[in-house]
Amino acid sequence: MSSEPINEVSKVEQNDVYKQRRTFAIISHPDAGKTTLTEKLLLFGGAIREAGAVKGKKARRHATSDWMEIEKQRGISVTSTVLQFSYKNRRINILDTPGHEDFSEDTYRTLTAADSAVMLIDAAKGVEPQTIKLFEVCSMRGIPIFTFINKLDREGKEPLALLEEIEEVLGIRSCPMNWPIGMGQQFLGIYNRSDRRFERFTGRGEGTTNIQVDDIESEELRDVLGADLHEQLQEEVMLLDIAGDPFDADLVQRGKLTPVFFGSAIANFGVETFLNQFIELSPAPGPRRTDEGLVEPSDESFSGFVFKIQANMNPAHRDRIAFIRMCSGRFERGMNVNHVRTGKKISLAQPQQFFGQGREIIDEAFPGDIIGIFDPGLFRIGDTLTESGWFNFEPLPQFSPEHFARVNVKNTLKYKQFHKGLEQLAEEGAIQVYRQVNRTEDMILGAVGRLQFEVFQYRMNAEYGAEVELTNLPYSVARWIETPNLETLNYDRYSNLIVKDQDDRYVMLFPNEFATHFVIDKNPDVMLHTTSYGMK
Repeated sequence: MSSEPINEVSKVEQNDVYKQRRTFAIISHPDAGKTTLTEKLLLFGGAIREAGAVKGKKARRHATSDWMEIEKQRGISVTSTVLQFSYKNRRINILDTPGHEDFSEDTYRTLTAADSAVMLIDAAKGVEPQTIKLFEVCSMRGIPIFTFINKLDREGKEPLALLEEIEEVLGIRSCPMNWPIGMGQQFLGIYNRSDRRFERFTGRGEGTTNIQVDDIESEELRDVLGADLHEQLQEEVMLLDIAGDPFDADLVQRGKLTPVFFGSAIANFGVETFLNQFIELSPAPGPRRTDEGLVEPSDESFSGFVFKIQANMNPAHRDRIAFIRMCSGRFERGMNVNHVRTGKKISLAQPQQFFGQGREIIDEAFPGDIIGIFDPGLFRIGDTLTESGWFNFEPLPQFSPEHFARVNVKNTLKYKQFHKGLEQLAEEGAIQVYRQVNRTEDMILGAVGRLQFEVFQYRMNAEYGAEVELTNLPYSVARWIETPNLETLNYDRYSNLIVKDQDDRYVMLFPNEFATHFVIDKNPDVMLHTTSYGMK
């Protein structure tokens, strides 16, 4: 479990407690080192004593942040988890997202609960496809992004080339906060630009030697680096000073500039430097939009929204937990709140905070915190909870799946279990469920990543006792339809399919992106949306 909790209100006035919170997600492509970086952060926070590195499908140990049985078997993260601990008078909430190549919509939704993101990049591979997808979701929300370029103790791309790739592929400017000297076997360390401090890399597990230099041209630094590398460092830092983007806190907060750090997570090098600067530069919880205006974290009245639902975190009890992102006020155990969607008053008993699968009952929480509430089937993703008032936070969008399959239960005697599992896993955001307009008994699944289907089949069998079979469908694009008259819609009925989503909104399935243009061209009064955001 996490380190000793901070005695919140005795240290800071209640309305300012949220300023000590840092709630962020780590985004990356598979094998960039996300789990390793996460666990090194936990080590510095005193939350764990030893990191259990994931070494592959046959690894005997699994990562601290991975808990589901299928994750342990395959050595991957399938679901997003929450890791909470204290560090230097800050309360850290890490939203740990899946790192396998087929990730889920749960990953996207988790980013809506974050105030910032850490983008992890492999120095040898640069910006990769999954990183691009996750970056786009962060960019859509305008949240600050901090970059950690990993694996400098291995051969990789030149640092300047990596910065150029970030700017060209992702369209965000970059500001290196430190700079590497050498790479691979010649990696000697990093030079921190702000305090002119050189951190010497002495090898994995051998600690760090810090050298404070008054000037980058100092003889002491020259003696350590050697003449050639010392001259190269001077030239590159001078280039950054002259032609690079200066640090601008306002641009960082608006998601237009990313501070860049270099290091090696597996060698535990550069991670502490990154963490110390990150907690100072990253934002505390900010205001959130509602249908009645902005809600400030300093507002006295409690409010929050459900961004994730996870069933069967404890298989022995078949429990179901709703994850709530706190947005304002002070949460107290057992308090009564408004469940806005249903118009009911409910009691939030036995609130929990998490450390992967581990959890502990808490008495209070503050904006930026993530709390878990036992869900008897009442909550849905996007639900708003308030202490006073009946406003709604912005709805959480559904994203267009890329894979589709028709689903059937193999044993018709398990039909009840099948429907229960289908409903609960859909409410979790594990998969999207559609029904054909004129054949409501036909159910179609949509998934952002193909592995979601495998996880769905596994969980249906393991958790609900319903074995299912999937038949792949020839669609790769979904678009929510906004049209004045569905009956007059001109489209190819052999290639495309109209279905309804869980909220009875019309969705059209297409074989490819090109097919969407045909519908737009033939129906000028029709709008197609890539997400359900803003749809009624």
